[in-house]
Amino acid sequence: MKRFVLIPALAAFAALASCNKMDSSTPTVSGGPCGTVTTAAPSSEVEQLKQYINSNNIAAEADSRGFYYSIKRAGDTSKPTICSTVQVNYSGRLTNGTRFDAGSQVTFGLSNLIVGWQEGIPLIGTGGSITLYLPPSLAYGARVQDNIPANSILVFDIELLNFR
Repeated sequence: MKRFVLIPALAAFAALASCNKMDSSTPTVSGGPCGTVTTAAPSSEVEQLKQYINSNNIAAEADSRGFYYSIKRAGDTSKPTICSTVQVNYSGRLTNGTRFDAGSQVTFGLSNLIVGWQEGIPLIGTGGSITLYLPPSLAYGARVQDNIPANSILVFDIELLNFR
C-alpha cells in the first residue's frame, strides 16, 4: 500500500522540481533546437551589472544579451552549442568575492544549465577559458539557490576542457 502512495508523491516532486528549474530563465533558442540562445536580460539588470563592471575597473566585453565576459583564452575554433555536453573546470562567486561553488572536470549537458552559461560557454572552444559576469535573470533570478541570495549578480571563471 505504501508503494502506491510513494510513486505519485515522487512523480509530483519531480514535476515541481522540473518546473522550478526552468521558470523565468528558460532560454529562447533561434536557429533550431541546437541554435543560439537569444534570451536577454532586462535593462535594469544590465545597468546594475554595468555599474559593477565600471566601479571595479573590470576589463570585460558587453554582450547584446545583457551579460559581460572576458575571454582569457579563446581555445579551438570549434565551439559547443546548447545541445552539447561540456566538461569544465569552474568557480562561481558573488560580487562581494564569496565563492559559492567550484568544480574540476565536471560534465554537464549545456541545455540543463543556467542561461548565462548557455550563452557564454559557446563563446570559447576546447582549451578556452572565460569569465562570465551574469545579471540575475541569466543566472538564478529571484530564486534563492543554496547559498546564493535572490537577484544576485554572479561571476564565473570557466575553463572548457572538452565538449561533444
